Amino acid sequence: MADKSCRHVFSETLLELAGKDRDIIAVTTDARGSVTLTGFAEKLPDQFVEVGIAEQNAIGISAGLAACGKKVFVCGPACFYSARDVEQIKLDVAYSGNNIRIIGVSGGVSYGALGGSHHSLNDIAVMRTFPGLTVILPCDNRQVRIMTEKLVDYDYPVFVRMGRAPVPPVYPGEDAPFEIGKGNMLMEGTDITLIGTGETVFHVLEAGKALRENGIGARVIDMHTVKPIDSDLILQAARETGRIITVEEHSVLGGLGSSVAEIVSQHHPVPIKIIGFPDEFVVHGSSPELFHHYGLKKENIIKTVKEMFK
Repeated sequence: MADKSCRHVFSETLLELAGKDRDIIAVTTDARGSVTLTGFAEKLPDQFVEVGIAEQNAIGISAGLAACGKKVFVCGPACFYSARDVEQIKLDVAYSGNNIRIIGVSGGVSYGALGGSHHSLNDIAVMRTFPGLTVILPCDNRQVRIMTEKLVDYDYPVFVRMGRAPVPPVYPGEDAPFEIGKGNMLMEGTDITLIGTGETVFHVLEAGKALRENGIGARVIDMHTVKPIDSDLILQAARETGRIITVEEHSVLGGLGSSVAEIVSQHHPVPIKIIGFPDEFVVHGSSPELFHHYGLKKENIIKTVKEMFK
């Protein structure tokens, strides 16, 4: 599955599950191509709802279906589902307690060349403030498959953000560990902790491996669930390593780094460095170009670690 994008594996898994469970409904907003739901619509038309370019309506319709007992996955570009329909998510989903699964694809800077209108770099900050709304950023397609299977019967509303292009695998086996609300420790270390989420996890892991070769024991954590976040794992890392760096495809304001800092500052203060996108509309470019330009790749992570030790 390494050559398949997360969105392709999501749609394939959803189709497989929906063929066995008629309560599973896929809703989209003229985005069946973006989400790769064309096959789902052709094979299970009675379980597919096309709303057109109307994300607010899609959330309302999905909430109504969920209230009738359906297991709803509403899917489309993350940049639109985290901005256009914030009020509907707040009221129709979180406040009303309707358990729908909002699947935001092509998140972060996946649409890099299209500019600020199509970047979603504030979605974690917005979504994690809604009571009861779970926020998940899977790191590879193996994790996406297991996540999709678990979300079918998950009892809380969810916002999921995944990228567009294929990403290198983080987990080598088919059974990638995934428990909602529990981060995964990928590498042991006692000198510093590196925490990534979503597509940054691969780069964090590569940095951790390189640091180990240079005599620095980096603990590496995949924090796939940003809310509810694994505070126990974070505080354990703070106590045992004394330094933390977070890396995220998100603004440095309000995302993973802010979540970690909120916990650490109140319970076990240690030095923290947040690597992400600056508080500005970022330049245009491909996703790899922007990761390099803004320092989310291995080389800059290693540089930041060495600066913290100075």
